[in-house]
Amino acid sequence: MLIIPVKDGENIDRALKRFKRKFDKTGTMRQLRDRQQFTKPSVKRRKQIQKAQYIQHLRDQEEI
Repeated sequence: MLIIPVKDGENIDRALKRFKRKFDKTGTMRQLRDRQQFTKPSVKRRKQIQKAQYIQHLRDQEEI
C-alpha cells in the first residue's frame, strides 16, 4: 500500500502527482497486465531473443 503524506497547505494536485509517480515506479499495473494472460516460458524466451536481435541490428546500423 502506498502512503503519500500530504503536508499542510500543499496542493492536492501536487500530492496526486507524487502518488502517480510513486505508483508507476512500483510497476503494479505492468505486473497486473502481465498476469492477465499466461505466456509459456519458451515464448517469453523467443520474444527476448528477438528483441535482442532487433536492438543489435539497430546498433549495427549506427556503426555504418
